[in-house]
Amino acid sequence: MKNFRHPAAAVAGAAVVALLAVGCGGGDQEAASEDNPVKLTVTTFGTFGYDDLYAEYEEANPGIDIEPTNIDTGGNARTDLFTKLGAGSGVSDVVAIEEGWLGAIMEVSDKFVDLNEYGAADVKDNWVEWKYKQGTDADGRVIGYGTDIGPQGLCYNGKLFEAAGLPSDREAVAEYFGGDDATWDTYFEAGRAYHEKTGKAWYDQSGFVWNSMVNQMDEGYYTKDGELNVEGNAAMKEKFEQLASATSDGLSGNQTEWDWGKGQAFLDGSFATFVCPGWMLGTIQGSIESAGGGTDSGWDFADVFPGGASNWGGAFLSVPETSEHPEEAAKLATWLTAPEQQVKQSAAANNFPSTVEAQEKLAADATPNEYFNDAPTGAILASRAEGVVAQFKGPDDSVIQENVFGPALDLLETGSADTDEAWAEALKLLDELVVNN
Repeated sequence: MKNFRHPAAAVAGAAVVALLAVGCGGGDQEAASEDNPVKLTVTTFGTFGYDDLYAEYEEANPGIDIEPTNIDTGGNARTDLFTKLGAGSGVSDVVAIEEGWLGAIMEVSDKFVDLNEYGAADVKDNWVEWKYKQGTDADGRVIGYGTDIGPQGLCYNGKLFEAAGLPSDREAVAEYFGGDDATWDTYFEAGRAYHEKTGKAWYDQSGFVWNSMVNQMDEGYYTKDGELNVEGNAAMKEKFEQLASATSDGLSGNQTEWDWGKGQAFLDGSFATFVCPGWMLGTIQGSIESAGGGTDSGWDFADVFPGGASNWGGAFLSVPETSEHPEEAAKLATWLTAPEQQVKQSAAANNFPSTVEAQEKLAADATPNEYFNDAPTGAILASRAEGVVAQFKGPDDSVIQENVFGPALDLLETGSADTDEAWAEALKLLDELVVNN
């Protein structure tokens, strides 16, 4: 569901200024019915698992016709939304917003319906507290209902582990990495041992690992007060150096993000581990299937993560002010994000819900996931969600990840620069794309 290094994301922030001149849409005249049909457009991205839910809602609500659009990646969805908001037309009645660019959306939050006007207070307690707060702007306007969150566990290929003499049972794997005390040091050292024995990569590429490391920091690319937090950040540079060392030692497979050789790398042993927020499980399954693989790929999911609790991603459903049917759109967004529907969405998309009741149900059911060696992925994600606290994301957070650190990490992947040169390149791009933009 998420996209890094998409060039168009760098210009999306510029659209914020243009939005100040955009007007609002109309409002519902009367409730939808067979005699008063209403078409609701919905735009999502990646793997949301909503197809069956759309049909269910239409059946239960005569007169509602849902016209869905799904954009391939979160980065492209960001560009699409800001372009249409800037133009003042073409925006769907319900739009999905990704956590990584929520900060930019908050700068133009008045362009979205305040869901308090449509009963937000009545459903507030559905969500974990921090998720609900994320969708609330500085003026107390609720502009987004949370869909999923992204607690992270470690995906690994048990067949490759076993062939290399490593433990393959998921509980033993968790212990091997240190359990609750797992660190990036132990993860990378295990990778060096694996690479020395097999000659193969440990992880697919550096971008996702870097994003995971940054997300674990108390403050990431921005401070909690909204100030840029990269230049002069010794702790962040230390993490960059740690990853750069691992990459230079051959631990990265330098795979193309979101492609992985059209999924083939998940089947041919190109790498043995993968950082996995809940929603990524669906991405991996889709990649395996697109490459012609099945449930015997060897991939598994362990209740452990280097550095401890971490959240990567998660989305929201919002209703733009331009919607001609804000009341019906709000009703749909409320229904799609309700606990019962979040459980169904999780089954379809392999993500992890943001509502308390849905989380508890997945944890209790512990349903085996056949694409991950029958791992109880819902229960594991519930365990990984413990201790997760949302990191503040600034307006250009995704731009920094994609267009500042993306190219810098590419230099490390290809051996075109050493660690200091790559870090300097990141700072240069930060000045060009964010500070002076």
